[in-house]
Amino acid sequence: MSRGFSGMSRPSRTDAERNRLRVLNVAHELFAERGDEVQMAEVARAAGVGVGTVYRHFPTRQALVGAVAEQRFAKVLTFLEEECQARPDACGAVEALLTRVGEMHEEGRAVSGVIEASFGGMAPRGEVGEALLAMGARLVERGRSDGTLRADVTVADLYMSVGAVAMLSRNEIGDWRRFAEITLDGLRRP
Repeated sequence: MSRGFSGMSRPSRTDAERNRLRVLNVAHELFAERGDEVQMAEVARAAGVGVGTVYRHFPTRQALVGAVAEQRFAKVLTFLEEECQARPDACGAVEALLTRVGEMHEEGRAVSGVIEASFGGMAPRGEVGEALLAMGARLVERGRSDGTLRADVTVADLYMSVGAVAMLSRNEIGDWRRFAEITLDGLRRP
């Protein structure tokens, strides 16, 4: 801890970041358990920090939900970068992506509901959203080059396919795995 001009100790940046991550992870867990009814004071108690600490990092509940959403999309981006890129062909990578997104929404339906209620949609935003689109464009280009995806497939097609699988999974509409198979057949080069 460092001492300010008043001589009082202040938390270090490392402690502040640790608290921020703890709050974020606890919020995700609580949203997964109880959905949209979770309040900021409950997050603070469960994280073992004061409510002021929560508000210092996330000035509004929507800011906290936005950070949970961003963390979730960052995990999808990491999956794309690490798992999908390791696949021998782009079609296999798209299949892995559709499956991971479907499973993520199936396992975290309540979290998805909180995000959708706060923002009116589930589309990724900001830097993570831009990075996901760029990675998706590279994946589509790879699929055209390796001949596993149709020549007319666009990043918009991929984005639409991922969004549809996510919606079906989080809303329990039919069999999202079957839909992913059919979608993949439509994207695959004949």
